[in-house]
Amino acid sequence: MKKTERHLLIQQMIRNEKLSTQKEIQDRLEAKGIAVTQTTLSRDLRDLGLVKVKRKDQLYYILPNEPEVAEIYIMLSSHAKSVSRAEFTLVLRTELGEAALLANGVDEMSDERILGTVAGANTLLIVCRDQDAAIEIQNEILGMMQ
Repeated sequence: MKKTERHLLIQQMIRNEKLSTQKEIQDRLEAKGIAVTQTTLSRDLRDLGLVKVKRKDQLYYILPNEPEVAEIYIMLSSHAKSVSRAEFTLVLRTELGEAALLANGVDEMSDERILGTVAGANTLLIVCRDQDAAIEIQNEILGMMQ
C-alpha cells in the first residue's frame, strides 16, 4: 500500500474511533490486511501531525484540524505555570508576556464552552459558559501538564 493511501486510512480511523496508542492503530491496520512497522507508523503519525488530547479522562489521537483545537490546549498546558478555578472562571499563571498570546489563541478557537478571555502581563482569565465547562477545561489543561 502506498504511503498516501495509508495516510488516508489512518485519518479515517482517527476520525471514527478514539485510538490512544500506536499499537491500537497498528492493530486496526493489520485487521485490514496492512502490515506496517512501528517505525513506519510513528513516521506516518508525525507526518499527519496527529496530536494526543485528553478529554473526559480519556487520552486519544486527533487530527490537527479537528474541532477540539488541540494545539491551543497544548500551548496552554505548556505555558501555564498553574491553573486555578473560581466557579466558571479559570486563572492561568504564565511567564511574563505570554498571557496575551495565549488569550489570542483561545479567542480564535470555536470552543462553545468558552465565552472569552482577559489577559494581563502574566495572568490569563478564561471565562467559561458554566462551572461544568470550567472544570472540564481545567482538567484537560492539567492532564496535559502532567
